[in-house]
Amino acid sequence: MKAITLKTVSVNILLFISLISAYAVPAFAAFNGGYRTINLASFFGEYKNSAFILYNCETGITYVYNDELAQKRISPCSTFKIPNSLIGLETKVISGENHVIKWDGKPGYFKSWNCDHTLASAIKNSVVWYYQALAEKVGVKRMKSFIDSIQYGNMDISGGISQFWLHGPGGSLKISAFEQVEFLKRLFFEKLPFTIENMKIVKKIIELERGENYLLSGKTGSGMESGYHACGWFVGTVENKNARYVFASVIECGYKLEEKPPMGMEAKKITISILKSLKIINEKNR
Repeated sequence: MKAITLKTVSVNILLFISLISAYAVPAFAAFNGGYRTINLASFFGEYKNSAFILYNCETGITYVYNDELAQKRISPCSTFKIPNSLIGLETKVISGENHVIKWDGKPGYFKSWNCDHTLASAIKNSVVWYYQALAEKVGVKRMKSFIDSIQYGNMDISGGISQFWLHGPGGSLKISAFEQVEFLKRLFFEKLPFTIENMKIVKKIIELERGENYLLSGKTGSGMESGYHACGWFVGTVENKNARYVFASVIECGYKLEEKPPMGMEAKKITISILKSLKIINEKNR
């Protein structure tokens, strides 16, 4: 696949000016540097119903693939572990990245879940039971107050304190890719209504990969229902020596569980391919 660059994207944008002008950019995506559409269909391949957003923190330009899906609110799934961590820290339900919650002995979906976990290990292994226990200790009243204060998606936690962010019947909380980027941008610049210390802790525990000249951070999320993959997320930030970026990828699909790996992992793999082609992540430093 031929690598694409931001320069190439800029040239291609000229060909789509008439189309871009017809888009009604949502208020939460009206970043100062402007709004650009890009075609990334070749990266997503068979995942036809997918979207990608990349916000350049230095230029203020937002690059968008599949505007329609990027505006659609979908269950955040395990990407909600980012705000859930912040809320747990702020309410002092957990004391820090090494706070242990003991496993109750019930086998989980993955073997890595079947042990005691710290906050850091729970987000690394996407341990659902840890964050359900955390949310239950926070309680409905405090959880709702924080979700409202950060204006996270539709702010609906009515599906139940241990289920509202998961895909399925109890998954009342929904968020769009645009809103994911806006939330992460405020976390990145430490502008959320949490202490600076707690925001730094969460930014640390979502670090994924550090190269010589870049730092990739983020969280996957996968939704499953009735034996099928429903959606997959990969959201986060990436920094290199030239700029800082915030991104969100989302896939909607209906493959049987045995046919594909978790969709969050697929979204992550595709996102990294895009970032490499844009030279945001330098291949030689991986």
